[in-house]
Order: sequence, then structure tokens, then C-alpha cells
Amino acid sequence: MDQATATVAVAAPPAERPAGDRLMRRLLRIPEAGPKVRESETHRIFGISILLSATRCLLSYIVLPIVLPAVGLARGVGPAIGIPVGVLALVFDYRGIRRFWLADHHNRWAFTALYAVVGTLVAVLVAIDVAGLLP
Repeated sequence: MDQATATVAVAAPPAERPAGDRLMRRLLRIPEAGPKVRESETHRIFGISILLSATRCLLSYIVLPIVLPAVGLARGVGPAIGIPVGVLALVFDYRGIRRFWLADHHNRWAFTALYAVVGTLVAVLVAIDVAGLLP
């Protein structure tokens, strides 16, 4: 086969993403041509982040205000426990959102909305704990 008759396979340009997708990918610092993450990895990180957020809520609403005072433990330990757990939960929430977008998961917007709601609740709890530490 000579060079004149040889055909070259040229990769098709990537499909144009909607404006919302492009904005979210930019906010999450996701490269357009970056490697994709396996879908199983997105579900694993989702489970971890939701577990951390649930732990934070259980601590804030049940363990710290009800259980610890009922057994005679000192009050005021809530922020010392709640702030680190809340910050860790927020970090995992961000990582979880980013993983769904890296995987280009078909439900990335639904999971982003869920993460946004859970993350907002956790951020409010962390803010309340920080405000409680201020004089």
C-alpha cells in the first residue's frame, strides 16, 4: 500500500458538552482529556462520604446533646469532635462529586445535587460549632 492510497484514522473531536457541564468541570478542575475513573470507584467514595456525613449528624443531634450529658460527661466537647468529623465529611463530599464527574457518570448531576444538600447541612453544623467556640 503506498502513501497516496493509505487512509489515516483520525479521532473524532469530542462532542460539545452543555454549558453547565463545562462550568462544573471547570469548578472541579477536571481536565477535558483526563483519564476516566471506574464507576465502582465512584460508588465506593460515595458510600464513605455519606457515612461520614451521617456520623456527623448523629453526633450533632443525638450523641453530643443527649447521650453524653445523660451519662454525666462534660458538656462542650461537641465542637472538638464535630468540627474535625464535619471537615473530613466535607472533604469526602468534594472528592465524591469530583469522582462522579471524572467518571463522566450518567447520574453525575443527581449525585451532585445530593452531595450539595448533604454538604450544606454539614457545613452549617460546622459553622454552628465554630461559632460556639467564639467568645
